[in-house]
Amino acid sequence: MPTSPVSTRPTPLAWGLLVILALTWGCSFMLVKKALVGFTAPQVGGMRIFAAFLFFLPILIAQRKHLPTRDRWGWCLLAGLLGNLIPALLFAAAGQELSSSVSGILNSFTPLFVLVVGVLFFKNKVRADQIVGMVFGLLGCALIILVGNGGGFSLNGYALLVVLATVCYGFNLHVVRTFLSGIPSLALTAAIFATIGPLAGLLLLGTGDFLERAARPEALQPLVYAGILGVVGSGVAMILFNRLLQMTSAVFASSVTYLIPVVAVGWGLLDGEHLSLQQLLGMAVILVGVYLVNRPAPKRVAEPVEVSES
Repeated sequence: MPTSPVSTRPTPLAWGLLVILALTWGCSFMLVKKALVGFTAPQVGGMRIFAAFLFFLPILIAQRKHLPTRDRWGWCLLAGLLGNLIPALLFAAAGQELSSSVSGILNSFTPLFVLVVGVLFFKNKVRADQIVGMVFGLLGCALIILVGNGGGFSLNGYALLVVLATVCYGFNLHVVRTFLSGIPSLALTAAIFATIGPLAGLLLLGTGDFLERAARPEALQPLVYAGILGVVGSGVAMILFNRLLQMTSAVFASSVTYLIPVVAVGWGLLDGEHLSLQQLLGMAVILVGVYLVNRPAPKRVAEPVEVSES
């Protein structure tokens, strides 16, 4: 089994990519909500992936010399399913009942499953401070959940759909890093969407009334929102994410999900919502968790060796 390259300390570029991804994906849940106004959940998920597929078609042709070898295309398909198509459908289905902020908050389960999958299936080791960081991150998210839902939150079937999506993300991160390393990020992302784009197109046609819905005048805005989701949220962002994943560790890359609730609250403020002290506290706790999960392991100091005189 191929092994992951040894991760290094995150560079300023890596942190910059992390922030850009958080800003991009933090607004994706709101875009899902707006797209659901004119289309069904499977259609929104399918449009998101198909739009990204169309975006990557010219890139796929331009990057043909750098595409994965034939024996790695199966891993590209698996990465496409786990990291894009299945989560897109799950988040769209959950968005029918969950608020966009709650979906973003539940998305923070991803680093937890990255650690669990890494330990169980990829023989990764986890430090005590990383576990503490995970706890801090989840506690911070819990504080935001309590505010976002009128003082309480209880898991339901729609919330479990988001959790299931984070399980998919947890596996996908290790699949990309372990089996698809060494491929230029642009070529890799184009290849991944080339494997799932046709599936998304078939899904759209299979829903029956997609073309009828898309022809309605009131469907223009939802159609645009779905297109933005695909091109920016699942297209450009995935290029940056795969680059980040190749530059750093799976845990660091997945920690973008800790910042997503912060961005979701920010979008809420722009939409007229008020930020409470408890929400500020929750965001602070989340950032503490990010630091604990991603700080470098302490170096062991070698004990002095006594040399006897002869």
